[in-house]
Amino acid sequence: MADILKTIENQLPQGVVASTIFEGANIVIYTSDRDFLREGDAAVKEVVNSIKKRIELRADKSILLSQEETEKKIREIIPQEADLTKIIFDPQRSVVVIETKKPGLAIGKAGSLLKEIKKSTFWTPQVQRSSAIRSKITEKIREVLYQDNSYRKKFLNSIGEKIYKEWNPDKIEEWVRLTALGSGRQVGRSCFLLQTPISRILIDCGIDVSSTGKDKYPYLEAPELDLSTVDAIVLSHAHIDHSGLIPYLYKMGYRGPVYMTPPTRDIAALLALDFIGVAYKQAATPLFRSSDVRMMVKHSVCLNYHEVTDITPDVRITFYNAGHILGSAMIHFNIGNGLHNYLYTGDSKFGRSRLLDPAASHFPRLETLQVESTYGGKTNVAPPRREVEKQLIEYVNKIIGRGGKLLIPELGVGRAQETMLVLDEAMRLGKLPKVPIYIDGMIWDINALHTAYPDFLSNSIRASIFSDKNPFLSEIFKQVGSPQERKAVIEGGPCVILATSGMLAGGASVEYFRELADNEKNGIAFVCYQGAGSLGRQVQEGLKEATFNVEGKEERVEIKLEVATLEGFSAHSSRNELMAFVSNITPRPRKVIVNHGEQSKALDFASSIYRSYKIETVVPKNLETVRLR
Repeated sequence: MADILKTIENQLPQGVVASTIFEGANIVIYTSDRDFLREGDAAVKEVVNSIKKRIELRADKSILLSQEETEKKIREIIPQEADLTKIIFDPQRSVVVIETKKPGLAIGKAGSLLKEIKKSTFWTPQVQRSSAIRSKITEKIREVLYQDNSYRKKFLNSIGEKIYKEWNPDKIEEWVRLTALGSGRQVGRSCFLLQTPISRILIDCGIDVSSTGKDKYPYLEAPELDLSTVDAIVLSHAHIDHSGLIPYLYKMGYRGPVYMTPPTRDIAALLALDFIGVAYKQAATPLFRSSDVRMMVKHSVCLNYHEVTDITPDVRITFYNAGHILGSAMIHFNIGNGLHNYLYTGDSKFGRSRLLDPAASHFPRLETLQVESTYGGKTNVAPPRREVEKQLIEYVNKIIGRGGKLLIPELGVGRAQETMLVLDEAMRLGKLPKVPIYIDGMIWDINALHTAYPDFLSNSIRASIFSDKNPFLSEIFKQVGSPQERKAVIEGGPCVILATSGMLAGGASVEYFRELADNEKNGIAFVCYQGAGSLGRQVQEGLKEATFNVEGKEERVEIKLEVATLEGFSAHSSRNELMAFVSNITPRPRKVIVNHGEQSKALDFASSIYRSYKIETVVPKNLETVRLR
């Protein structure tokens, strides 16, 4: 594979290749021959069949139509009904990105319109969906990726050069090891180091948001981890306890790729920027800066579900739907060309929700399964979803009926949108009075991202968005965007408030709680996991008084509002769903590694797997290493 680019050039007609370059694991051929660009697909296909790698044919910069003329052509070719919103040029890669609210109409039947654009302008068109709600974060990210892009082109080529360097398994004793750097027998700060003789891959790198001590961050000082030797980071999903420390790694000098789905990239960047903002509000020095978040985005490589790619000479990955939040992925690692197959579920939901389809459970090959155990304890058996939704509606009616306000602390990603869908339907069907539902914190921005990536949502929600019945645009939802608007909500009448963070660990929910806590008419409903030590967990367990820091002064507040915990809304699998996942997964693994659960729950879940399915189980502590092969 060392001379793969020369091999490609030698197999194509003489004189048609201007240059060949890597774009990550893919290969791009640039040609200055207009005829070959139009008619050379068959010749390129023959090469693809020969080397079994993905190849794309693009125009050399010397033959591209000017940007002004190309934009004019695109606007002539794309029908008005496609609702074209933006055209972005990436001249370094001869790519033009067409943003439209209806991509199908812009693509044309069997890609006919894109072929017409390429044939007449020589630019390679790529279509992206515009968000139904304007998303500033998506706009900023696309600016970072496509403007002044010579750096990114060189970066993607450097990835390919590393992937295709010489690797001969006959000369190396093959082995695979996995070290827990975080989330071993705990929830939070997920981080694992996957090692082979020639590869070092970091899987997730998060922060325990409920902790205030040294155990807030993964063990980055562990002797196994040398950041300068890490080949790649692979991120399962965007929640802070999985993604929060990745910008810090770029601050510390890491310059390799981070693989994730497109929604995960956008959400992780948004959450990281919010993390910085919360630090400033608390008069603390942020762990990293916005420039480090930008660096993370510049080094991101995005994959869709079921898209296979090499990330090192001996490791190939595929993402599968995890059913947890928008863009969440289970990561399948094919190591050593079939030597070992390992699945990391990250956080997953093996049950249908309104927002997402259940986690995938069928894989081509599998020897080791690593699974979360957040709700792995014997008592974590969730009631049916309809029953939980009914409980929520009854509780909302109870609080509103007595003239109170209901606060629902939410994780900005996933659970808030799930709650919104339930409340919207209940009000449309007359099961709830039409009181305002206020959306505060980053939830509104996350809503925008859901409308930008409907292909990652459930079939029913995707169909609603495609038919212009977008549930996130319901008139009952009111955005709160300033301290003045927040004050008006607190001083106003009965309402429902959805605010971040979900554990009352900073964010808008804490401000609302401080103002609403001493009124027994009000209520708070916990619908997501409350980390040990968090204010949310303390309130859940009966805390009678809380202390807040308000403009440098301590303020004590008596807790009189009614507290309810509604289990079953979680984006994590319940105990019965976890057991069903292990039972249904095919092929059946030989070993199961259990992580991301409080110690008692992780151990109990592992024991149950062994007793029920006679599969070897391991529950590593942090800093322990498990040999997979």
